[in-house]
Amino acid sequence: MFRVQEISRRLKIDGTKDSMKSRTSYRSRPAPPRVPRPSFLPPRRPAPLPLGATELSRLRTRAVAAMADPQLQLVAQRIRSFPDFPTPGVLFRDISPLLKDPSSFRAAISLLANHLKKTHGGKIDYIAGLDSRGFLFAPSLAQELGLGCVLIRKRGKLPGPTVSISYTLEYGKADLEIQRDALEPGQKVVVVDDLLATGGTMHAACELLGQLRAEVLECLSVVELTSLKGREKLGTVPFFSLLQYE
Repeated sequence: MFRVQEISRRLKIDGTKDSMKSRTSYRSRPAPPRVPRPSFLPPRRPAPLPLGATELSRLRTRAVAAMADPQLQLVAQRIRSFPDFPTPGVLFRDISPLLKDPSSFRAAISLLANHLKKTHGGKIDYIAGLDSRGFLFAPSLAQELGLGCVLIRKRGKLPGPTVSISYTLEYGKADLEIQRDALEPGQKVVVVDDLLATGGTMHAACELLGQLRAEVLECLSVVELTSLKGREKLGTVPFFSLLQYE
């Protein structure tokens, strides 16, 4: 009986040793060599950020300046984006909700007016609105400042003697006009539009006002697309925008 128990005990010990040896040998095996990614395959790309996170990373104002200024935050909340409009690859910034909401629109006008008061005081003679969405902001801004408003329009839209200028667009040419008696030489003007993209139209407007020998103090817009570097097109003319997007 004692011999049977001893044999059984030895078998258990030997079995445990064999098991430990097998585990040790398994763990000590070298890792399989890493197979290089074939050169004809494109490199792996990181997972794209959600649209919300991408938008937050691109906006300069909604995360920083808008949070610091309640009025600017109110304006920023009323700008919405539409991808692939009017053409694929374009992210369209829509100001319609801003116009629809009286409080937000009033805030935008107030912010622009306050900037002009601090920057130029009472030196401004007229506000010039650019065809066509600049007309939505220029008259209200002029009214807020107690000034008159003049219109810079596309060719053929103004009666009477006019002064015109041609400028190049991405796909062709365009013309701007202003009535010849809209301004007197030496009068000081601020040019207003809803959005600054490449800056071609606003630059042409400044040159058109120069033909009347008016002085452009500054150009303004509610929205600026900074990646298109439109303000560089304006040269030495100062530029100010409420909201900046890449």
